[in-house]
Amino acid sequence: GGVVVEKGDFDYAKSGRYPEFTTPNPQYNGLVYADLKGAAFVTKIRTGALRDTGAAISPFNSFLLLQGLETLSLRVERHVSNAEKIIDYLSKHPKVAWIKYPGLESSKYHDLAVRDFPKGVGSIFTLGLKGGEEAGKKLIENLELFTLLANVGDAKSLIIHPASTTHAQLSEEELKESGITPDLIRVSVGIENVDDLIADLDQALARI
Repeated sequence: GGVVVEKGDFDYAKSGRYPEFTTPNPQYNGLVYADLKGAAFVTKIRTGALRDTGAAISPFNSFLLLQGLETLSLRVERHVSNAEKIIDYLSKHPKVAWIKYPGLESSKYHDLAVRDFPKGVGSIFTLGLKGGEEAGKKLIENLELFTLLANVGDAKSLIIHPASTTHAQLSEEELKESGITPDLIRVSVGIENVDDLIADLDQALARI
């Protein structure tokens, strides 16, 4: 899917640079796209892609995209709310060494976050445990509701150890330059019940 926005006031004929817009198209009974005025560009790319490659989204896929967009704001609100509550819990936990999240006052990006994202800065954050890399990996193994997955922004809560997974091909120096420390754990908070998520983290941390 995608969106094309056309202003609609470009004069293709006057420009003299786009014969594909100003000459008849035999594939569409001599249609001249420039004659469509405000819809010349969108019609050209739509008909061209449709005829040449069959690139037309199905009605059902269109329905799914619309459903997702229509509930997006509600889901983002839940993502942000859940993340903030989980971060508040983790920031007070004795086994947590650090948390990086622009919404925290300790973040160097906090002022930018407040300025640019007044409704919240999303649901992705990183943390490290006082037990280091092994403790972080153990945390992931102990969790039951969080899924070990490299995605972000999913409806379900995800967690991963980047240094040994998504960034495993990097050298120690490259990891350092990328800000990927051995103890770093990345979390993408979903829209599940936040009390269940906190309870899952609590039991997982208790077993480290």
